Parts: sequence; C-alpha cells; structure tokens
Amino acid sequence: MKLFVIIVAGGTGQRFGSAIPKQFLLLHGKPILMRTIEAFLAYDPSMQIIITLPPDYIQLWQSLCKQYNFTVPHIFVEGGQTRFHSVKNGLNQIKEAGLVAVHDAVRPLVSTAVIERCFQTAKIKGNAVPVIPVVDSIRQMTENGSVPVNRENFMQVQTPQVFDVLLLKNAYNTEYVPEFTDDASVVEKLGKEIFLVEGNKENIKITSQTDLSIAEALGHYFL
Repeated sequence: MKLFVIIVAGGTGQRFGSAIPKQFLLLHGKPILMRTIEAFLAYDPSMQIIITLPPDYIQLWQSLCKQYNFTVPHIFVEGGQTRFHSVKNGLNQIKEAGLVAVHDAVRPLVSTAVIERCFQTAKIKGNAVPVIPVVDSIRQMTENGSVPVNRENFMQVQTPQVFDVLLLKNAYNTEYVPEFTDDASVVEKLGKEIFLVEGNKENIKITSQTDLSIAEALGHYFL
C-alpha cells in the first residue's frame, strides 16, 4: 500500500518571535523540518513526502537543502491561508490510493513506534489519531467563572493523523469552518468514527522558545 505524508510547514513564525519561521530553526544542528522528515523516513524510506511551505520562504527552504546537503526526495507546495487550506493543497498532489499522514512540521520528536501504530491502525480502520493522557488538572470556563472537570474524560491530541487517502480527500471536499481544528475534525463532519492510538509524550509541538529548549534536551536521547 502506498504511503504518503503531508508535513504542514505553512506557518510564518509570528507568534514565536523569531526572524524566520520556527520550522527552519536548528535542532541539534539541523533545521527542524529536516528532522521531522527524517522521522518518517526512519519508518518507511519509500514514503512519498509532501511539505507545505509559506510562499515567501520557499527559496529559503531550497537554500537550506543545499546548505545541509539534504537530498531526500520530496514535493513542496505553497501553504494556504489556514492549516485546512494547506492540507488541501497537499492532498491535491496525491493521485493514488493509499494511506496519508498529516503531521505538524514542528513535531520532530514523533517516535517510529507511533508512526507505525498510526499507519497500521488506519490500514485496518480507515483512520488513526495519536493521543496522550492529560496529566494536569483542568477547569472548564463558564458564564459564572469556571468548574473542575474530570481529566480522565479528556485526551491531548497529537499528529501524525493518518487516513485512507480517498476518505481524507472526500472530507476536505467541503468549505472551511473555524471548528476544523485538525484533520480528525474535518473527517468527523462526514459522520466517521475517529480511532485513537497511543502517542508519545516526547512528541511536543514546538511553539515557543521554551519548547525548543525542551526539544534540544530531549533530542540528546531521540535524535
């Protein structure tokens, strides 16, 4: 079965506060996006890789590939106005049946075991979403303040989220709404059940300087 991954790297890094988007910052001496691509190649070297990039930074990515002698075959497309539109642009590059993962470019520490669980579950059930338990106490905001809720009823969602290609294409054949926070929420609009698998807690999303420091520390063991 043909395997694909769409790595969403369409962000411009405004919230991170760096001069360049965070997916191009270095993690253990190599751009984060390259580390993320390598995580999927470790699972299946034949996987077709599609990345979505901010239009203004495509030339920078090409320069980085030359600078770091990064010769991994991949397709890149322009990212869209939202994550939804970026994924849709990536899906348009897939012309075959198979399974497709959608993964955040700034989650370079996803484990091979999690990638394997996601693809194997999606092969059987049509989709798979990695999650980890919520360990902090949480409260729900209300009109009158806030109330405690049972954290056992909640899970923290990660990527890669893996789907049958046709299923995900059908799901994305719709108009964008703000409620589409990830790919699973788009597929759920079709009335499909979402299947959860165990993620890995090191699979953090690098969204701040603190996250980058944590990833640097974890990278000593995982990169």
